[in-house]
Amino acid sequence: MEYCATAFFNFSLLTALKHLALGKGKRAYLCPHLIGVFTFHLNNMEHLLGMTLEELKAVAMNVSLPAYAAKQMADWLYKKKIGSVDEMTNISAVKREQLSSLYDIGAKPPVEATHSSDGTIKYLFAANNGAGSVESVFIPSKDRATLCVSSQVGCKMNCLFCMTGKQGFSGQLSANEILNQIQSIPETDDLTNIVFMGMGEPLDNPTELYKVLEILTAPYGYAWSPKRITVSTIGILPELKRFIESSNCNLAISIHSPFHDERLSLMPVEKAFHIDNVIDLLHLYDFSHQRRVSFEYIMFDGLNDSGRHAKELSRLLKGLDCRVNLIKFHSIPGVDLRTCNERKMEEFRDALNSFGITCTIRASRGEDIFAACGMLSTAKNNRK
Repeated sequence: MEYCATAFFNFSLLTALKHLALGKGKRAYLCPHLIGVFTFHLNNMEHLLGMTLEELKAVAMNVSLPAYAAKQMADWLYKKKIGSVDEMTNISAVKREQLSSLYDIGAKPPVEATHSSDGTIKYLFAANNGAGSVESVFIPSKDRATLCVSSQVGCKMNCLFCMTGKQGFSGQLSANEILNQIQSIPETDDLTNIVFMGMGEPLDNPTELYKVLEILTAPYGYAWSPKRITVSTIGILPELKRFIESSNCNLAISIHSPFHDERLSLMPVEKAFHIDNVIDLLHLYDFSHQRRVSFEYIMFDGLNDSGRHAKELSRLLKGLDCRVNLIKFHSIPGVDLRTCNERKMEEFRDALNSFGITCTIRASRGEDIFAACGMLSTAKNNRK
């Protein structure tokens, strides 16, 4: 295979910078213009972390490596979790140098870690290309270690109760940036579950989401069982259908009210994707086996916490193999919604269970560090 001109240029540039010096025994001197070109090149290298096996095969071809080298690279990236191309020791030194001239791993440590009194840790990551920053949340418990990851910088959906929506949308995260949240924290090897419930709407970034899900579940990648992964969505119908048919990961639907007008007041997306149509779609599929569908229901005092709501919600979900997770509302600035008390949440749970709908109350974690449900926001960091 012919080695591409771009690869040759970059390899030559890297070699020149390593060896260019004027005068033996004297202080090395490099042309400022050449240094500037190389610095620009380094900042614009392609990242290997986040590439699928097919994409890694293209990388192998680009540097005249055999196709099986893609599997070797995937093994280094996703099983051994290396930080440098130089660590790929079953690839020749010459080829590693060629790879290094075009690609880097693309793993970056979090900028900041904030610790909650309950053991939750919120991580801050800088997004690529100056798009701002995102947060992810590590949630340890007795029998599992869950990471809540972000899929976008901000969010377009503008849900009334969500701080991420209040900051607006700044950009999509790449597969590299999503996987980096998983792979670059100290607890990466302890993780048992991943939930796409951080910043952004995952199904509004489908191309990168499906790449990440493939890498997480494929034998060449993390080789995780899909039931360890949950994707949460507000119900974008065309992509929801695609997700159900192309992925075996668990699904969570943000519902928050069974009534159209009330849900619309909380979630503008209800105008485009009526909750009745979302439920109708779900009824076409079988969720009675290992795959699970759940509904997220944030409870607001005096708004969606009545017996009438419980009855209508049970009617809406009747015949669907699912569960409902009740979530405490965490107050956010500028929003006139109130937190429902624990007694009302328990009564609502018991009512749903009596109607034959499995319902639990999700434990609130990380509220003291603004890491709980609906509280993630990097608007302040992004303005700096």
